[in-house]
Amino acid sequence: MPNVQYGHKTIKYSFKEKEKLKSHYITVDKDEGVVLKGKSISEEKAQKLILKKAKWILDKLDLVSSIGDDDIVTGSRIQYLGRKYYVELFENNSLEEILIDFTESKFRVSFPKTLKSQLELKTAFETFLRIKAEEKLKPRIKKLAKETGLDYSNFKIRKLEKRWGSCTPSNDIIINIDAVKLPYSLIDYLLVHELVHTKIKSHSKEFWAELSKHTPNWKELDAAMYGMKL
Repeated sequence: MPNVQYGHKTIKYSFKEKEKLKSHYITVDKDEGVVLKGKSISEEKAQKLILKKAKWILDKLDLVSSIGDDDIVTGSRIQYLGRKYYVELFENNSLEEILIDFTESKFRVSFPKTLKSQLELKTAFETFLRIKAEEKLKPRIKKLAKETGLDYSNFKIRKLEKRWGSCTPSNDIIINIDAVKLPYSLIDYLLVHELVHTKIKSHSKEFWAELSKHTPNWKELDAAMYGMKL
């Protein structure tokens, strides 16, 4: 596997030839690692592209390593609003259900003695993140809709398997619950992206032109979203 040296760190990557892509893209995935995609190029040019995005790649490698199906234990890291936060577990015999408290620096999780499985913990975190997604994202889309002049019918948080969000023909905007794990810069990009779909349904030239009016740096943000694995 080819690699490049960035400071004291080595970045290993693979290349996937995608002749239809107009530009080269880098994705960072927990299972596949760093993948450079695009038209066939020399190894020297590929290494230059990797080095150009080295800091971003290392940040994303750190980020995606925390998103997975690993057991939740004291010392685990849970992704929330673009950062990984420390998890502390405490047994509390007076409780009948799991309680999750976020203290701005860590997750404090209290659980009853009757806790039977990791599934219960993961379900509790999914419920917590769903509540936080509603709490954090609803005010932001209202604000962004007002700023852009792009209106929507309803806003919904759902567990989506293969996409970050969607806009229905009736202009209902549906956002993946996992969006609350993203930094606010990408959350806002995602919301504006879907708001633009209330006006233009396809990813046509007109769509990207409209998006650029509201988010001039959309290419940079889109590349960052492209590199995030659901």
